[in-house]
Amino acid sequence: MSKVLVTGSAGRLGRSVVSTLAAAGHEVIGVDRAPGTPGEAAAALPADLTDTGEAFEVIARFRPESVIHLAAIATPFSFPESVIYKVNTRLAFNVCEASAALGVRGVVVASSPTVIGYGAPGGWAPAYLPIDEEHPVRPWNAYNLSKVAAEQTMKTFAVAGATKLAAVRPCFVIPPEEWAGAPTQSGHTVRERLDRPELGGVSLFNYIDARDAAEMIAVLSEALPELPNGEVFFAGAADALARKPLADLLPQVVPGTEPFAAGLTGTTPAFSISKAERLLGWQPKRSWRTELKES
Repeated sequence: MSKVLVTGSAGRLGRSVVSTLAAAGHEVIGVDRAPGTPGEAAAALPADLTDTGEAFEVIARFRPESVIHLAAIATPFSFPESVIYKVNTRLAFNVCEASAALGVRGVVVASSPTVIGYGAPGGWAPAYLPIDEEHPVRPWNAYNLSKVAAEQTMKTFAVAGATKLAAVRPCFVIPPEEWAGAPTQSGHTVRERLDRPELGGVSLFNYIDARDAAEMIAVLSEALPELPNGEVFFAGAADALARKPLADLLPQVVPGTEPFAAGLTGTTPAFSISKAERLLGWQPKRSWRTELKES
């Protein structure tokens, strides 16, 4: 199989991506400044990819066929806004530039559903529901904006060269340990997000199991040669992280969704994954109903 380089290989999504690719027979190279890259990786390197020279050196050293770029400051407001924007945009540009310049065949760049602007302090309402990849973006903080920039960087290199690129917007990623009760990225447990709709409501109750997201990214990476260059995909669970239908919950926690939420009956989520289903043949396998461990 091919050699794949994964940036952010020790992160909550990166660990599952490394394990998924290695299980499929790929030679996986993990790059992360933090420890924790799974042992299935053939190599793990603590490089600083915000440094252009290091980014080029890593790609030149390992000569991967594909790059999965996940590395980022992944939590809004966890650093000063200028730092989040600088780090995330430099990472995306350096990885795309080095990959394109050194002949990497395919690059998948991680973006985020937050680019559509939910949670804005001045109020926000969707243009329609469920939300798909054509929905307008309305970034309102450095993290959102850095992910919009990452998508545009990816599209710029898609136009400029032979490397095939795509971006994926993974919903709220939940790795296996968080189903067992470990705190999520927001600091709350999954069970708390279910019990208190105001916690998950700001992000429209979106989520995805880390293993499902990893499998989607693996499928996307394999499919790049057959796709138009520069595509963007949502990756989410087939249901919402909520005990009640979003038709009932969303108007309570996100004012302005009333005109659109009525169609989200049953377990229907707020984000559509029909594009990934249609173009990639991918469907998520896991739900909070099957994965959440008893307390």
